[in-house]
This record gives sequence, structure tokens and C-alpha cells, in this order.
Amino acid sequence: MPSVAVKLYSVFFKFLLKQRLQSWIQDPIDESSNPYGVTTRPEESVSAPNPCFTDGVATKDIHIDPFTALCVRIFLPESSLSPPEQSHPKSHLRSSLLDPNSINHRRNSYAPSDTGTPRNDSRRSSLDGLNSRSDNNVYRGYSPQPQKCRKLPIMLQFHGGGWVSGSNVSVANDFFCRRIAKLCDVIVVAVGYRLAPENKYPAAFDDGLKVLNWLGKQANLAECCKSMGSGARGVGAEFTKAEVQRHIVDAFGASMVEPWLAAHGDPSRCVLLGVSCGANIADYVACKAIEAGKRLDPVKVVAQVLMYPFFIGSIPTKSETRLANSYFYDMPMCLLAWKLFLPEEKFSLDHPAGNPLILDRSLKRMPPTLTIVAEHDWMRDRAIAYSEALRNVNVDAPVLEYKDAVHEFATLDMLLKTPQAQACAEDIAIWVKKYISFRGNELSY
Repeated sequence: MPSVAVKLYSVFFKFLLKQRLQSWIQDPIDESSNPYGVTTRPEESVSAPNPCFTDGVATKDIHIDPFTALCVRIFLPESSLSPPEQSHPKSHLRSSLLDPNSINHRRNSYAPSDTGTPRNDSRRSSLDGLNSRSDNNVYRGYSPQPQKCRKLPIMLQFHGGGWVSGSNVSVANDFFCRRIAKLCDVIVVAVGYRLAPENKYPAAFDDGLKVLNWLGKQANLAECCKSMGSGARGVGAEFTKAEVQRHIVDAFGASMVEPWLAAHGDPSRCVLLGVSCGANIADYVACKAIEAGKRLDPVKVVAQVLMYPFFIGSIPTKSETRLANSYFYDMPMCLLAWKLFLPEEKFSLDHPAGNPLILDRSLKRMPPTLTIVAEHDWMRDRAIAYSEALRNVNVDAPVLEYKDAVHEFATLDMLLKTPQAQACAEDIAIWVKKYISFRGNELSY
């Protein structure tokens, strides 16, 4: 059973969220009054971006749509600074896991951070030798050198919050994305989609797909810059980043190419990760990516991770009946969230946004899907049923169920530093690396 502290925090959490949901139900918000949208609530505790490699990850925020509040936060792990030729061979990675003094040893993953072999603090020297400031000596963050960059997979992350709360820049989401970026060795792009009730369905789903298309646009712009630079100075000639990127600018003269993604991103190895309602968005984006096919080139979705998805349906499952009053997000409160998210004329518990099995669509081409469920979560049975449907059509779709866990056990602020949350992130990294590692570098367990 969850601890007493978790139970008490759950009562307080549900009380505040229920008050907020009921106030929106009683005083409806006119969606047309704010088409720009909201991605972060004023009461949300947010973490500021830091373009330097603090704690091994650099971050930056980008507003990618001038007509809406849609934005992303990019998490670039410090491992991207390794030269491309120093990619870790399979034997070296496996030996590091078997080394009892290694900080990555899974059996010691919950040990204090000062155990094992002493290591130098890299925070003070992580920017040595890097272009960390612009010509006018203002920008002091990381600026990549295009000629010396290691390519990393890209992971699109969609936060949870029941459609009406949460943020891609919240303290909890920032911590979780940093952890995933380091463990999976990927560039995490956390999506700040528009929240309900200011922007109802399909705004959040459209935003998720728009970010995937933006990744494809960025990859194509980066390739255009490379070809322009080579054509201007001869194939194989050296050219500076400024010379390459000055060719493609917007109406204000700013470069349209995002330098971190252009230098380090590999969109052909794209993974989707959704948390709670974000898992619904991830599954929708994966489906649309399959439909788009080569039109999304060079972006290719190779896998997705659905963490306790926010699925629902008109026919109750056993867990929905038995755990209706479960921790943090009980069923009556989630129904209020769905009413705020779906347009009134389209409200149905079997809406495609909430029940993926009601759709008349083929699942055969869906990407490999890892589903995370919690024992004390009323949504678990429907998530397991969706995973079974994927396995029935030969999609790699394992389910990891965590004992004594509650909804958002690996992403909620007060639970982020628990051993269970750390173990969940490590399990995700192990599975994801099967699909994002180059042949010969993947790990086997």
C-alpha cells in the first residue's frame, strides 16, 4: 500500500484540483475569447531554462507557433559533446554496467550519489573549449560546432495534468525530462501544448502533431543549410555556423534553424513519450505519423512509451469499478476533466481521444509500444487491454506494472525521487535503447 504521506498528499491534491475543476464547470470559459491559449497556469511552479550543462543537461525554450501559445523545451544531454568517433561500443557499455564501481550499475542505482569511484565535478568544466557566447558577448549558453557533433535520437515528451493543468516547464516535468535525457541518451523535446478549457479538443492533439511536423521542417532546413554552405565554398570546404545559417532567415532576420537540433538531432530515431493524458496525445501523433509515411521524412517514429494513459470508456472495467476512488486522480474528478476538454456537443466516454479501441483503425503498423501502469490506478485495465490489442497484431507492446504504485508515481513532484520512480525511468531507458541504438551498440538483458 502507498505510504501515509502519499495518502495525505493525495487528499490535499484532490481537494485543490476538484475545486478548480468545479469552478471552471460552473463558470464556463468562452474558447473564442482566448484563441492564443494557455500552456502554463499561474499557480504552476516552473523551472527556468539553462543553456549551460548544469547537472549534465542544457535546456532552452522555443515558441514555435506565432498564432498560438505552443512551445517546446529542449533538453540536450552533455553526452552530445562527445566526438562522433567515440561512440561507445557494445562491450564498453556492458562492462560499465558490470563494473561494481560504476555509477550506472543497476544494482546500485538507488545508492547515495557519493558511493563508488570518486569523480570530478564536470559542471565547472563542461563548457571548456566550447563556443559559449555570441559575438557581442551576451549569450553564455552552449553553441554547437557543426563539424564536431554527435547525433542523438529525439524524444517528444507530452506532460500529464488531466488536460487542464501541468506544464512542459514545471519543476517536476523539468526534473523528469532531465532524468530521461541522461538515462536514454536522447534529446528530449518537451511539448507545451494548449490546455483546456481555454482550448478544447482537438487543440492539444493538433499541437502534438504540429511539433512533429516542426521537427521534420527543422531537419530539412538543416540539410538545406549544409548544401548551401557546401555549394558556396566547394564541396568538402570548411564553413562557419554563421555562414551556413545566414542563408535561411525569417522576416525579422533571425535564423529559422534551431542550432541544437541541427547539430545533434537525429530525427530518423524519434521516440514519443506521453504521461497520463499526454500518452493519449502520443498515441494520436504516432497514428498520424504512420498515415503520413514518407511525407514526414526524415522524421521516423521508431517507438512510443505510454505512461499510465488517460484512457476511458462507456463500459467500465474491473479496475474502474474497484479503484474508482483511487489516489490523486479519482474517476469522478477525471470525468470533470473530460467534460472540460471535449466540446459539449461531442462529449462521449467512447470519444476517440479517450478510447483508442473504439476506433475502426488497423493497429498493425503502430510502432513498438511500452505501456507503464500502476497497481492502484483505475486506468490500468484499459491501458493493458490496448497493449493486448497491439500484441494481437504482432506489435512489440510489453506492459510494466509497478506494485503499490499510484497514478503518476514516476512523474508527480513528491514522488520523483522515490526508488520506484528511478527504477521506472531506468526500465524505460533499457527498452527504448533497443530501438534507438545503432546495430551493435544496443544492450541485451
